[in-house]
This record gives sequence, structure tokens and C-alpha cells, in this order.
Amino acid sequence: MEKIVERIYEKKQMMLNQIFQEFDEVYHSVALKCGLSDSAFFILYSICELGNGCLQRDICSVTFTSKQTIHSSIRKLEQAGYLRLETGRGRDKHIFLTEAGERLIEQKIRPILIAESQVFGEMTKEEGDTLLRLSEKYLSILRKNLDRSWEKLSGEEKRKAEISENEEEMD
Repeated sequence: MEKIVERIYEKKQMMLNQIFQEFDEVYHSVALKCGLSDSAFFILYSICELGNGCLQRDICSVTFTSKQTIHSSIRKLEQAGYLRLETGRGRDKHIFLTEAGERLIEQKIRPILIAESQVFGEMTKEEGDTLLRLSEKYLSILRKNLDRSWEKLSGEEKRKAEISENEEEMD
């Protein structure tokens, strides 16, 4: 009986993983249709959410993308004439859309934001709330379980290192 339950959970996890992969594919396809890399698309998307003049670290935070990747894409968008940077306090750089960047947003990014909003508009309030609540719950439980797994792995690695050190001392 336990194996059957395990297989059911494995199948559900596989289905969920496939849904996540499909989300990635949808946005990758959208970025390509816009003539943008994934990171450039998400930078422009983030500027729509965060507002003109946002900081690179804000974009990293909302996209969960490395600082190096965002920095490189911002430079390319700046060279292409879509963004300009202004120095703020300390090392802060504020990111602003140029006129060409604003046109790009209106033509390519804003329609995506509208399509996303329409998804929630086609759901009942309860469905939208449930989707968000369960997604947050899943993510919270996953983080907790992964933290536990990493702690166990770290403990095993420490024990292996200690055993290895003890063996070397005996030699």
C-alpha cells in the first residue's frame, strides 16, 4: 500500500514539474517572439512592475536571477538604446527606459501583462485566491523540506571529512 501512495505522489510531482516547465517554455517563447533573450524580457517586464528608475538589485530580487546575468543583459539593452543608467547613492544605478525602450514596452511587454491579468479575470476570485494560496504553501513546504535535506547532506559531508582526516592521521 505504501508503494502505491508513493507512486501517486511521484506522479503528482512529475505533473507539477511538467507544469513548471511549461510555464518556463511559455515565457521563453514569448521572449523569442519579442526578439529578446529571456533575461532581457524579464528585465523589461520587471521595470513595468517596479517602475522606471528601479535598481538592478530590485530586478534580481523579483526575477530570482543572478546579478551577473542581469548586469550583462542591462548593458546589452543599454547598448541597444532601450535603457539608460543614472548613478544614485553609493554604487546604486537607477535604470530608466529610453523613448525606444518605452515603445518596446508598449508594443511587446504590455500585451503580455494584459494577457496575464486576463487569466485571473477568467477565474473566479476564489479560484485565483486558491491558486495563489496553494502555490505559496507548496513553495513554503518545499523550501522547508529542501533545507532539511541540505542539513542532512551537510552533516554527512562533515562526517565523511572527519573520517577522512582521522584516516590520514592514522597513516
